[in-house]
Amino acid sequence: MALNNLPSSIQSVIQQGFLERQFRQALRAKLGFRAIADKEPFMAGIGETITKTRVGLLPAITTPMAPASNSDFTSGLAAQNYSVEQYALAVAQYPGVMQLNLATAKVAIDDLYLQNAYALGEQASRSVDTLAQRALYDAYMGGNTRVTTTLGSAGTTVHVDDVRGFFMTLNSQGQPVAVSSANTLAVQVGSNTYSLTAVVADGSAPTTINPWLSNLSFSGSSSNSSTAPNGYSGTLTFSGNVTVADATAGNAAVSAVAPVVMRPSVLSTGVMAATTLAIASATDINNARLTMQMILTAKANLSANGVPVVADRGNYVLYSDPIQLTGLFQDPAFQMFFRGKPDSKEYKKGLVAELLECEIVETNLNPVQVLSGVGTVHRAVLCGQGALVEGEFTGTSYLDAERADDAEGMITVVDGIAHITREPLDALKQVITQSWSYIGGFAVPTDTTTNPNTIPTATNAALKRAAILESL
Repeated sequence: MALNNLPSSIQSVIQQGFLERQFRQALRAKLGFRAIADKEPFMAGIGETITKTRVGLLPAITTPMAPASNSDFTSGLAAQNYSVEQYALAVAQYPGVMQLNLATAKVAIDDLYLQNAYALGEQASRSVDTLAQRALYDAYMGGNTRVTTTLGSAGTTVHVDDVRGFFMTLNSQGQPVAVSSANTLAVQVGSNTYSLTAVVADGSAPTTINPWLSNLSFSGSSSNSSTAPNGYSGTLTFSGNVTVADATAGNAAVSAVAPVVMRPSVLSTGVMAATTLAIASATDINNARLTMQMILTAKANLSANGVPVVADRGNYVLYSDPIQLTGLFQDPAFQMFFRGKPDSKEYKKGLVAELLECEIVETNLNPVQVLSGVGTVHRAVLCGQGALVEGEFTGTSYLDAERADDAEGMITVVDGIAHITREPLDALKQVITQSWSYIGGFAVPTDTTTNPNTIPTATNAALKRAAILESL
C-alpha cells in the first residue's frame, strides 16, 4: 500500500506486516486542583471581567453601653459600616482540535475516532486543571522573593527574582488597583520596610495577557531571568532610598500582605529560611525536606485565619508531588508517629492519605524548580475552602447550539468542557473534525477584611486560604 501521500503521523499506524491492533495509552498526569474550586456562573462575554465584592466582619463590641447615653431616638448608638474588598473574575476560551480522514481510519490498526476522542478528552481535563494550578501558584507564590543584584550605592530601584504579588494592591475602598505613588505597598527588603510605588517586569509582555497580568508593566528590554516557576523578574521602585545592606543579592523582599510560605529552618536557630535560595543552608532535623511540623504550622495558620476546611472533604487539602512526600518518611516525628504500626497503609503502600486534619492529594502537576546552589525545590500547596474560584461559561455558551443546531447530539458538555464532533465538510465528505472547548477562568480571592481587628489570631496577609510548602 502506498503511504507516501499520507501524513507521517498516520503512516506509522497503518497496517503493514504485523502490528498489534490496539493503541497503548501514554503516562498520565494526576489531576485534582480544579476539584477544590468554588464554581460561579459567568454571565458576561468572553474577554470581559466581572468584579466580585466581599464584605468584611464587623469588629467585636467589648465596651458596655453607658446607661446615660440612651437618651434619644438613636439610643446613643453610632451607625457601623463594614469594610469591603473586591476581586476580578474573567473567562477566556481554550480549545483543542484533531482531524480524522475516514478513509484512512479504515486501514488503521485501531479505532482512530475513539483514540482521538480519548486523547482530546485527556488533554482538555489536564489543560483546565493546569489553569487551576497556575492560578493558585501565581497568587500564593507572589509577594515573596529575593534581591538578585546588589546595589552599588543606596537607591530607589531594586532588581528582584519575581515581581508577582507586588504590582497590585487594594485601595481604601477595597478595590484592586495597580501599585503607584497614590496606592503604595509596604515591602520589607532585608531588615527594613520601604514604600513600593512602581513595579516593572523584565522583557516584553506576553502575546496573550492573562487577566491577572493586565496591570503589570513590562520594560521591553533585558529578558526575564526569574528562576521561579512561571515567574517574572523585574525592578521594584520605592519612594525612598534602599540601603546597600538591605539591597544585597540574596536578601528577602517580602510584601507586608504576602501569603504564607513555609520553608525548612536552620536547626541551630529554629529560624525558617527567608528565601528559596536560603533552603541550601537550612539544616533542620530532616535535611531541608518536608516535615510534619511544616504541614502542622501551615494548617495552624489557615485555622488561625478562620479558613474553613474544604466542605466536601472534611479536611484541608494538601497537593504534593510524590517525590516531596517521600521526605515525610525520613522525618523523625513522622517515624515516631507510626512506630509499632507495621500494618499501616502509610508504610505498607508508601501512601499518606490523611495527616493532621489534612487530606494528602498526590499530584505530578506541581511546579518543580531546579535552583543552582540549592538543588531541586518542590512546592506543595495546602488549601482551604474558597482558595480558588472558577468562572464557568462553557455550558451556557453551547446551550443554544445544542437546542438549535445539534439535533444529532454532536455537542456534549462534560465537567464544563464541550466536546464537539463536526461532520465531514470537505469535497469528498471524508474528513471529520473532533475538538474540545473550555470557556472559563480561575480567580484567587483575597481576605483582607479578616484581620487582627476582627479575629485576633488572623494575619494581615491578603491571601489567607492556602499556604505554600517549599522543601527539597
